[in-house]
Amino acid sequence: MCSRTKPRNGRTGRPRSTEADAAILEATRAALVELGWSKLTMGDVAGRAGVAKTTLYRRWANKNELVVDAVAVLFDELELPDLGSLQADIEHVVLQFAALLERPETKTALMAVVAESTRDEPLRERIRASIVERQKRLVLAGRMRAQQRGELPAHRDPVATDATDDLIFDVIAGAVVHRALVSAEPVDEAWVARLSALLVGGLGAAAAVGG
Repeated sequence: MCSRTKPRNGRTGRPRSTEADAAILEATRAALVELGWSKLTMGDVAGRAGVAKTTLYRRWANKNELVVDAVAVLFDELELPDLGSLQADIEHVVLQFAALLERPETKTALMAVVAESTRDEPLRERIRASIVERQKRLVLAGRMRAQQRGELPAHRDPVATDATDDLIFDVIAGAVVHRALVSAEPVDEAWVARLSALLVGGLGAAAAVGG
């Protein structure tokens, strides 16, 4: 998918180039894999992307913002096709997610920004906005589709609906990231099937509690 990075407020001038943005974000991920977070500089990224350093600073204030956007565009590749059941839909997207985490550029960039965000509140907020909130679209689509099939009850309370969406996202993202990046265990089809069955089985109870 294309980059969804946004121009910084108050900036004017020539229109942004989608091709230039893509080259910059790709260069950022390559530099992270090769150099690591501490040695990565805006100048190195500019050189790899073949743009002036001022071009980067017109788009991103610092390397924190740049790296988050470089990660976010990778997660935008995730899709949720309609496979006929909630469990099948979940299994598909979880396997996509796991495959994405196996890529060196994703693994390095994600772990770097998460580590840095523990002491940088603005970076945490950017991660929430650019990655977490954007990827909740998958949960929303999956829940609505499951409700249309009759697999899940429709929530009448929007607060309960939001809470359920947050729970689904947290369970999936937390479980997959922990297994793939912390425990370093395989996220294979058997494990994904067990996770999906557990999640689908628990959603009915969560919906009943939420009302």
